[in-house]
Amino acid sequence: MWVGIIITLLLVILGLYLSMTAGRIDRLHQRIETSSLALDAHLLRRSSIALELATAGVLDLASSVVIADAAHAARTSADLDKVLKAQVESDLTAALDAALEDPEETAVIEITELGSGLLDELDAAFRRVQLSRRFHNDAVRACRQVRSQFLVRIFRLAGHTTWPETCEMDDTRPHGLNER
Repeated sequence: MWVGIIITLLLVILGLYLSMTAGRIDRLHQRIETSSLALDAHLLRRSSIALELATAGVLDLASSVVIADAAHAARTSADLDKVLKAQVESDLTAALDAALEDPEETAVIEITELGSGLLDELDAAFRRVQLSRRFHNDAVRACRQVRSQFLVRIFRLAGHTTWPETCEMDDTRPHGLNER
């Protein structure tokens, strides 16, 4: 009789543990989805500001064309897979870094009210993208850690959801913005 009670108690404890872990996995997947949407919104905002900067007339013509092309590619990359989208966003970062790499040139742009406002917005957008990407990657790491546990794999608590992927892209701020 005692053996039956102990086995029942152990099964109840195991069931509670599995239920709590499945709930945690579900919440982590929701957090990943939310952070992914926030990251996409911040990337879209950054490309919009970059496009405004390119068309504002405060940059030289060559830089304006390169940034406008990269920003347009970034804005239209929503349908691409994650690897290609990250590459397009990294290309936009590289174009902005090339145009704003010299702090003296950035200071010349900052003289005008329009240029100063756009640089402030761009700087804020870069910071938001960095934070959003960090939050997203932290959520992915936490989810991967839970999903790699032995009992989670044995009981297939994650169901048929795909393995979460981190977002790896270049989101460093241009050197000219760092010196502001």
